[in-house]
Amino acid sequence: MNHLVISCIGPDKTGLVDTLSTIISKHQGNWQVSSLHHLSGFFAGVIEVAVESAHSASLINELKTISGLRCQIEMAEPDLASTAANLVLEITANDRAGIVQELSSVIHHKDGNLIKLVSSTDSAAYTGQNIFKATVEIAINEDSIDALVSALEQIANDLMVDISR
Repeated sequence: MNHLVISCIGPDKTGLVDTLSTIISKHQGNWQVSSLHHLSGFFAGVIEVAVESAHSASLINELKTISGLRCQIEMAEPDLASTAANLVLEITANDRAGIVQELSSVIHHKDGNLIKLVSSTDSAAYTGQNIFKATVEIAINEDSIDALVSALEQIANDLMVDISR
């Protein structure tokens, strides 16, 4: 069994996910994990597909022929051990340039492995100021959690970290 990691980007249009899922199904692929988004008029997605070796090449070839969609496809070994993050943090702060770099740097320097980052910006209810919100999944040694949270909170006075494991 092969595992394909497929990243796709192109102008968003109705039916792209249906097209992707039809092609994957046609080649007997099993849609495993995905993250699909509409971003500024573009469809952007990452999908992991399990497919028998005999069908991999034809699946890859057909995915690359989808009109208007650029697909990058990599063969991977499933990494089941690292997909179970042992820490989930909810982070809120005033939005500013460089905030993701600051967060990722602290996580890296505290020996955490960033598994997943989902972020958004929104307007604060009363002030209208842009607020950055993120849900972060991290694989980290239990003994390092307090030091990591403390270091994250030191980034700025307005940054709040909630552990939601």
